[in-house]
Amino acid sequence: MQEYSHNYRSKFGQSILYGALIGVICALVFAAGFVFRGIVDVQVAHASSVGNDDYFLLNEVQHLLDQHYLRQQPTPKEREYAAIRGMLATLNDHYTFFVDPPVAQSESDVLAGTYGGVGVQIKRNERGDLILYPYPDSPAIPAGVEVEDILLAINGTPIDSTVQADAVDQMLRGEVKEGSGVTLSIRKQDGKERTVFVPFAVINVPSVVWRKLEDNPDIGYVQILIFTSRTPDELKNALTELKDVKALVLDLRNNSGGLLHESVSVASQFLDGGVVVYERNNQSEDPLNAEAGGVATELPMVVLVNQGTASAAELVAGALRDRQRAILIGQTTYGKGTVQQIFRLSDDSSLHITAAEWLTPNHTHLDGTGLEPNIAVTPDANGRDLELGEASRYLKQKFLGG
Repeated sequence: MQEYSHNYRSKFGQSILYGALIGVICALVFAAGFVFRGIVDVQVAHASSVGNDDYFLLNEVQHLLDQHYLRQQPTPKEREYAAIRGMLATLNDHYTFFVDPPVAQSESDVLAGTYGGVGVQIKRNERGDLILYPYPDSPAIPAGVEVEDILLAINGTPIDSTVQADAVDQMLRGEVKEGSGVTLSIRKQDGKERTVFVPFAVINVPSVVWRKLEDNPDIGYVQILIFTSRTPDELKNALTELKDVKALVLDLRNNSGGLLHESVSVASQFLDGGVVVYERNNQSEDPLNAEAGGVATELPMVVLVNQGTASAAELVAGALRDRQRAILIGQTTYGKGTVQQIFRLSDDSSLHITAAEWLTPNHTHLDGTGLEPNIAVTPDANGRDLELGEASRYLKQKFLGG
């Protein structure tokens, strides 16, 4: 259900609806205990109609309310939804929850990462500059924004090291309509400054972005934002374009998870067969193995993680660590080691149910504990990317003779 795309959606104004729905989804998943917090690992299923006459007391209470309650009652549907949520609360599992129909229907589209904006990724380098990385086919490219341009101002407002990156990201988003957009002041690689107007468009965020490191082109950088149905193919494209690099940084920071089997396919690009994860339900424990033929099974690499690395992202990080393919650099991960099934109900609402847990190849339980990094890096208060700098230095010293 979680999907990102490089292609634009064609319907005008769709980003407004998605913006509102994203807020609802974020509220739901935050309440469920994620860091972004999270898209759960899902296996989609459909529920059949179930009849049950065991709730005698509930019916008795409702009958008495109908007879004696002074004020107007909620609608039957509202009461039914409240009863469902109360029932689920008794499980004490914040990953098992109920989703109203409008939100449930929009889950796949919202998780596709669609929004109105200019279509750039923002990264702060170790010097504190905000660096722009346009998405493929974004309106920023024809407007004149290039990879690794430095952002200086938005609509005349200076952007310096004191402005948080997430606040800048919001300034680069807006309603898609005729004439809407932002004026950016940027500094090019040759030091020259330019001012460009970038119109807003409906942007579909890719699940994988990649480049060569500016300070060392021998090191490739691949960031997986979330695990969707398209992530394995996007990763193959990234690794193909980076085929001449001598080492790799895989960035899983703030990746809140995604599709379970797609994350196994991602791990397969770095592991030549063998166990990626063990999946344990109430009946059995089964290994999920890497596929043979990965394109980067010998490439020296490190993995960046932080407290926002959760679920399927922890699965991949744990597999690469346990199989001694990579060390982890950053902070302790979130600690979500369960798998949820999503059941579509008869009124198009949905029910997320914790159905299994997973363990790393060394049988490490991660739920509630997370993965400890091999090299711990304290996050910089000003948002400088110290973790990436540490990864670059580690790879150069250990593998590139630097």
